[in-house]
Amino acid sequence: MGYLHVGCVSLVGLVFLVGVVSKLRDLRGFAASVPGLVPGLPGRWTMPLAVLVVALEALAAGGSVSPATRPYALCLAGGLLAAFGAAIGRVVAGGGPRVSCRCFGTRSAPLGARHLVRNGVLLAACLLGLTASGPTPVAGAVVAAAAGALAAVLIVSLDDLAHLLTGGS
Repeated sequence: MGYLHVGCVSLVGLVFLVGVVSKLRDLRGFAASVPGLVPGLPGRWTMPLAVLVVALEALAAGGSVSPATRPYALCLAGGLLAAFGAAIGRVVAGGGPRVSCRCFGTRSAPLGARHLVRNGVLLAACLLGLTASGPTPVAGAVVAAAAGALAAVLIVSLDDLAHLLTGGS
């Protein structure tokens, strides 16, 4: 079970790290997407909320490094994913204006069911990471971390892969 813990922590930590870096590269662009996710948010709170989200994601990513802080990081990541899922679900179910996913960069894919599935998979990884524990030899931990990293690459690239597989539609 220790391997599962290492793989899940690697997956969640890396996904959040990429999210932080990509949002910081275009913080104004990310902030511009916030009102579509939080309707009724006063304009003066858009940038502070965007900064808060990035700071909390950074805490989740950084906390995944140390064994002492991993449980807290996974709980924080799970809470963020639940909040993101609620916001995305409202957008998808609402049928209102299309809102772009700015989670991992500047690609402006509209939020959809695949984003809910992605967040559900990440939330499951948080829960598995919290419940799985046990001794993990170093060689096995390296393999588990690499598997988590590969899964993170696939999750971060989800919109690009969907674009590629659907022929751009």
